[in-house]
Amino acid sequence: MKILLTGKDGQVGFALHEKLASIGEVIATNRNELNLENSDAIRIFIEKIKPGMIINAAAYTDVDKAETEIELARKVNAEAPKVLAEKASQLNIPMIHFSTDYVFDGLKNEPYVETDQANPQSVYGQTKWEGEEAIRKHKKHIILRTSWLFSSHGENFLKKILKLIQEKSSLNIVNNQKGTPTSADAIANATYKIVKIILNKPNFKDFGTYHLALDGETNWYEYACFITDEAIRLGLKTTMTSQDIKLISSDEHPAAAKRPMNSRFNATKIKNTFMLEFQDWKQEAAIALKLNLVNS
Repeated sequence: MKILLTGKDGQVGFALHEKLASIGEVIATNRNELNLENSDAIRIFIEKIKPGMIINAAAYTDVDKAETEIELARKVNAEAPKVLAEKASQLNIPMIHFSTDYVFDGLKNEPYVETDQANPQSVYGQTKWEGEEAIRKHKKHIILRTSWLFSSHGENFLKKILKLIQEKSSLNIVNNQKGTPTSADAIANATYKIVKIILNKPNFKDFGTYHLALDGETNWYEYACFITDEAIRLGLKTTMTSQDIKLISSDEHPAAAKRPMNSRFNATKIKNTFMLEFQDWKQEAAIALKLNLVNS
């Protein structure tokens, strides 16, 4: 079976590409091979390859630039998923799509569940929500909401902190935004299992929206301290320690796009539906740190 995987150079796409190879022929694309800004190009590409499943791991993810590059963000995050879903409907094939915590306003005191009301506060969040809504018109869809992504590939908070603690003497990190760091590998492993279940159950009916997050929670400040302490424990020579990290509020760190104060996800639904188990985020982050240090 052919699987179309978009966003192969992103953190999730990169992790997924290799895992999916054992299931079937993976046609993995980046922006050069499939321009998601061009709806006609998407249609022609899908009609040519006729996949048996579409997995959309591509997105416009620069949340601050999206505030000014509104048209581009909407093309990639809303219009492209709409076209992908329309083609999936025509071919009567399943589609898996990745979304974000930014579809919520972050004001809830508890971890978000799938039925909570969306209320995006940024262009990025709004365009991702529009993409979700377009995909929901296609019956055979799985939307996986994730947040605070990290891996040894691509750009992310873990790698940024790892770099800064080797260059700076101190850091200011926000402490009033909560979430659960989640590895691209964990997302890829869960997605792989979901794909196999869908393909092995001809009457699979558990399509819909799911929250995918590791266990535990933290804030950006505590996360940065963990990264620093763990990196030092693993032998990295740094120019500072976690004691040199100062906590600040989000008001002291203005950004073009508003960040959710609460990005925590309740992952009970996905665990129960697909019989999944997740590790604590610290265990996965420690693994990623070790990989980063080995590869650096």
